[in-house]
Amino acid sequence: MTRVAAIDCGTNSIRLLVADADPGTGEIVDLDRRMEIVRLGQDVDRTGRLAPEALERTFAACHQYADVIKAHGAEKIRFVATSASRDAENREEFVRGVVDILGVEPEVITGDQEAEFSFTGATKELAGRADLPRPYLVVDIGGGSTEFVVGDDHVRAARSVDIGCVRMTERHLMRDGVVSDPPTLGQITAIRADIRAALDLAEETVPLREAHTLVGLAGSVTTVGAIALGLHAYDSALIHHSRVTYESVKRITGELLISTHAERAAIPVMHPGRVDVIAAGALVLLEIMERTGASEVLVSEHDILDGIGWSIA
Repeated sequence: MTRVAAIDCGTNSIRLLVADADPGTGEIVDLDRRMEIVRLGQDVDRTGRLAPEALERTFAACHQYADVIKAHGAEKIRFVATSASRDAENREEFVRGVVDILGVEPEVITGDQEAEFSFTGATKELAGRADLPRPYLVVDIGGGSTEFVVGDDHVRAARSVDIGCVRMTERHLMRDGVVSDPPTLGQITAIRADIRAALDLAEETVPLREAHTLVGLAGSVTTVGAIALGLHAYDSALIHHSRVTYESVKRITGELLISTHAERAAIPVMHPGRVDVIAAGALVLLEIMERTGASEVLVSEHDILDGIGWSIA
């Protein structure tokens, strides 16, 4: 077993996995898995820069994670940064801060690398499942981008496109820093058009409709899954590998799009940092299911973090 620490810093959240991984058996045992919503990608789509307050929130989370990693005695650390830091003009400021705190340089990976990590993390434990026919389509709906990966044992095709719950919210649902509550029909129509155009781009590279099993990753998908299960508290063990039908996704998305901030915040499984962006994230998932004709989505709690962990084990 190798004790590893994997950090995934995205547009909306920064997440940590400390685990013991055995490459020989394919087993990965969680020691600590946690998430902080820091909204690193705040206003990046508009300004092209990481906001000072967003960097401050992210560095505060890095300090917490440094303590956790030290307490567990992880042998290897890998810090992967995704969409927001790819897009930002001042990403070097972000890099310097992470190195000072964690002693490791964040790797600002490409969308294709992000897709491969997500695919590995989500599908490694699905081998041999006769009820989940291949090829898989793994969809990682992040804050700034969404990754699409089709593969069997290995990645066959991948594409990252700039549709994510934060980017769609800031681009279409926000006026003067305030999210429309609830969004107008015109705003929803604009989001749908953006998502559909991005799906057209993804389909130039990835055969979305050839996959037999849709696997959904990240907070928008797991939150929709938790709502579909009717949970009174977020429970990763129950959410992981739950199946949500297209009809349920359509119903939940419709409810989120007509709800107020207070109504969304009152949903028991809703993380406070997702209240304003969950409607856009759910709409991305719904549009993907409609494009691919998927009758259900397999919800996975194992994702890019696990893929990063395997890459250094």
